[in-house]
Amino acid sequence: MISVLLVGKGNVATHLYNAFNPINEIKVIQISSRGLTRVPQADVTIIAVSDDAIAEVSSKITNNFVVHTSGSVSLSDLRNNTKKGIFYMLQTFSKDKKVDFNEVPFCLEAENENDYRLLEMLAKSIGKKIYNINSEQRKTLHVAAVFVNNFTNHMYKIGNDICKENNVPFEILQPLIKETASKVAHLSPEKSQTGPATRNDQKTIKNHLNLLDSNQQKIYKILTKSIQNSID
Repeated sequence: MISVLLVGKGNVATHLYNAFNPINEIKVIQISSRGLTRVPQADVTIIAVSDDAIAEVSSKITNNFVVHTSGSVSLSDLRNNTKKGIFYMLQTFSKDKKVDFNEVPFCLEAENENDYRLLEMLAKSIGKKIYNINSEQRKTLHVAAVFVNNFTNHMYKIGNDICKENNVPFEILQPLIKETASKVAHLSPEKSQTGPATRNDQKTIKNHLNLLDSNQQKIYKILTKSIQNSID
């Protein structure tokens, strides 16, 4: 049996607890990251807190093997004096939305082979997509994830704002959003790119800009230029 200590009460820690808890081969405990006067022993201690808190929290833990779940914090930022590792899941976690861990990529890193295999066993107990990714690779992956997830969601927000301002139901755009996302599974982003910027439809671009506020215009122009610069 593998004993797991989850440090943190946020979305990531809670979803991991719910995933590990039904598994007979894993004994999991979840505690708050505040205080940490009495830290239970465990084979693997998983710190799932904000990036800025990882160093401080890890410095208070003396357990044998301590890992964090961040995409942008390096292995060396852990301040425990024992073995270190990374248990990063490349997915967005919301409190009230159930996570299918079989669809979540696990990006793992450890200081030696035995510790890596331990993390791999944990990941395979709840998921299928396991990757050996070092800290530098993970940082670049996290930046890419911000573009395809966080920035994309902000584009949805802008689209929703435009719809609201003009009394148009945002739900009309949802089939387009789904189709665009599904294309990436079969085509490269370059091949699936369409729209007025790709076609250099200057009249349409000008008409669009006239419908937008100043901040929306800036974003539209930056993205249009970026798309056009990417075309061979």
